[in-house]
Amino acid sequence: MDDSVLHAINGFLFRHDPVEDGVLLYSNASQALFLLLVLGLVLLAWGPHAAAIRRAGVAAGATAAVALLVTQLVSRAVDRARPFVADPTGVHLFDNHAPDASFPSDHATAAFAIAVAICLRSPRWGVPVLLAALLLGVSRVGLGVHYPSDVLGGAFVGALSAMVLWLPPVGPLLDRLADRIGDVLRRVASAIRPRSPA
Repeated sequence: MDDSVLHAINGFLFRHDPVEDGVLLYSNASQALFLLLVLGLVLLAWGPHAAAIRRAGVAAGATAAVALLVTQLVSRAVDRARPFVADPTGVHLFDNHAPDASFPSDHATAAFAIAVAICLRSPRWGVPVLLAALLLGVSRVGLGVHYPSDVLGGAFVGALSAMVLWLPPVGPLLDRLADRIGDVLRRVASAIRPRSPA
């Protein structure tokens, strides 16, 4: 099943160059996009829901860090070869990639950790991010750098990390940290805001 899904998606991209170009672009930019999303939620939250949005951003960043640490331990223990290494003639590789361990996918881990952490605190923001994480997971399979089970494993670690860090006592601690960051940002903004002449 793993191989058949991999070859179906990978072969589709090989036969549809314009789609492959867009998928490759998104996959390569995804780390920066998800990082900018988290920073934006933390630093640029405004309006009546600013506290909830900032809490989601702080939780997303913390969850991604924890989940990626877990996947590093798992990948060293499992040491699964990437598809383009295991099947160099049957899997098309569309970009240069290190032949390091494949399971679980770091990209999927971080993306789903961020998405689920945001969903738990702000579903309105979280659902589009969850769709973006799903698209990223499919793209990693299509590009030949991961098996579907690598992506599912990463998604599981990311989602589980988000749920664990949502529960007490860690969840409330992260929320308080986000609130303190909000207080600091408000003080900084008021200090640099130009004062109207008397």
